[in-house]
Formats: sequence, C-alpha cells, structure tokens
Amino acid sequence: MAPSMESQQLEGPLNNNANASANVVLADEVPHKSRVTVVGSGNWGSVASKLIASNTQKINSFHDEVRMWVFEETLPSGEKLAEENVKYLPGIKLPKNVVADPDLEHAVRDANMLVFVTPHQFMEGICKRLVGKIRKDAVAISLIKGMEVKREGPCMICTLISKILGISCVLMGANIANEFSEATVGYREDKEIAEKWVRLFNTPYFMVSTVEDVEGVELCGTRKNVVALAAGCNNEDWLERDEGLLKLLFPSVKDNTFFESCEVADLITTCLGGRNRRCADAFARNGGKRSFDELEAEMLQGQKLQGVSTAKEVYEVLHHRGWLELFPLFATVHEICSGRLAPSTIVEYTEHSARLPLLESSAHLN
Repeated sequence: MAPSMESQQLEGPLNNNANASANVVLADEVPHKSRVTVVGSGNWGSVASKLIASNTQKINSFHDEVRMWVFEETLPSGEKLAEENVKYLPGIKLPKNVVADPDLEHAVRDANMLVFVTPHQFMEGICKRLVGKIRKDAVAISLIKGMEVKREGPCMICTLISKILGISCVLMGANIANEFSEATVGYREDKEIAEKWVRLFNTPYFMVSTVEDVEGVELCGTRKNVVALAAGCNNEDWLERDEGLLKLLFPSVKDNTFFESCEVADLITTCLGGRNRRCADAFARNGGKRSFDELEAEMLQGQKLQGVSTAKEVYEVLHHRGWLELFPLFATVHEICSGRLAPSTIVEYTEHSARLPLLESSAHLN
C-alpha cells in the first residue's frame, strides 16, 4: 500500500481530487454527528459505501462524508486503484461524498463508526495496525463472510475485532441478489446500536432487520460458501442445510436465525449463482484439472473465493474434534478442493449421510 497520501474524491470512475481532504470537517467540530469509515473497497465494500453514503446525505445524525479505505495497487493499465475503481465497480457511479483513501490510519481517523469489509484472512493484521489509532468511542460492524478457524475452533471476526481493538462490534449477514437484497444485523445486547446500523444501511432495495444472535449470523455467512462449492461440484440446484455443526460450535445459536435472510435467502442465492458456485462449476466441468487458484484469477477479476479456504479450516476443526463422520459434506468438499477426491465424489455424500445416526444431542461432543 502506498504511504500516506491525500484522500481522493470518488464518483463512478474515481475523480482525482488532491484537495478533497481540505474540505473534511473533523468529528469533534460537530460532536453530535457520527462519522463513518468503510475499511475495504472490493465489490461488497464499494456497494456498502454506496448504500451508506446515500443515507448519510439524508440523515442529520451522520456526517455526509464517508471515507473508504482502498488497498492501493497499480492495475495493468497503469492506473492506481484509489484513483480509478475500474477493478471492482467499472462504470458504476458512487456518490460524490465517498472519499477514497489509501492510507488506513488516515481513513479511520475521526470515525466513530467503522465498517469492516475485507477478506477474513486479512482482518487480524488490519486490526493490529489500528490499535491505538481509532476513537475511544468507536463502534464497529463486520460485513465479512468467513471467520478465523483454528484447530481448537472458530474465532468469529466480531470477537477478533472486539478483542484486539477493545470496541463493540455487531455483524451483518447480507443476501445480495440482482434486483432486491436483504441483510440481517446480529447483535448481542445493545439493540440501540444495532438499530443505528440499520438506519445507516437500510434502503427501499436493501432491507435490513436485526436478530440478537451474532454467532448464528456469522456462522451462516461462513458455512454457505462451502455449501455453494458443493452445489457447483454437483452441477445441480440443490442445497444441504446442516445446522448441526453451527449448534455444536456455538450452543447459543438460535434456531430462528436460520429463517433470517442471512441464512435461507443467502444460502439459496449463493448456491444458485454466487462466485463459489460458479468457480466450483468450472472446476467440476474441467474434472478438477484446473486449480481453484487458477479459476479464481481468471473468473473473478481480483475477488477472492472464501469457500475453499473456509472448507480447509472447517475440515481441520472437524478432524481435530473427531467429527468428520458426522459432517461428510464439509469433509468431502475439502477433499475435492485439495485434489484428493474427484468432483463427482460429491454425489456420494447423500448416500453416505443417510447411513449416519441422527444427532439428537450435542452434549456428549462438547
């Protein structure tokens, strides 16, 4: 990433405006207004910035300006991403009040509402860079699909953010469709803060609701990418909903969360046409002879597949705890992604799972 630079104003293809930062109104000058920074500028980060910036112009309790941290890189054309977002939003206009900033510390300065939307594997490093650099009254929301999964179990991104930065964090699981989308904000205790995030994101075409279940929302967003890989490898429109793993990992997960848009709607949308489904379909059509890394570079133009890395992490947890036989779908997906099994093996999952006993209680596994 480039060293500290003046912020640059965004409008569709980003306009180069070196004087944009001169117009910044510091948060302490208008203490009653919240200032928002979006940490991340991929497809979802750019869309989130568009939604937020549209609302900050209408709601008096928010500053108009929305900063968006852009991980600086030079494109093959020679353009810098902070100057021209042709990589993630070619031809899509962003509101004039979205300001691109390639300096992470400068981007979060003065912000008391932080929106994290980067690949989950980068979050620990980003949070460590921000220690001592954010406002003490800051709150955060994670829009990240995925989590840090270690052998001993998963560490939710919300927990990671709260632990490293010492701030409150909620989570939003979104179902991104072409014409109309929904999202679910998962919170723990403070519904007032959750409702503030709802006001920041909600639009007539992006409906946001809340549920008091951070773990459930985050696990739904993580699991669905692995299931989408399975759907692509099978090359059919099918779903396998296995909430058992979620309840085993976090007994606090609520059953009603599975009926929110972060689960059912997002799972269906992702399995029918998401990036994990599309890449897995191409992987299966090539008989597993082309790697997911190769397909990702060719098909996604810089976006990242979350399903492959998540499948590996989930597999390690299942293996460590002796649960592989209980969740053959997740185990099989990883074996396929790693090249140890052929893509066609996924069709054997249903026959195998039918022979497994139903799990009536998880108490003996904890």
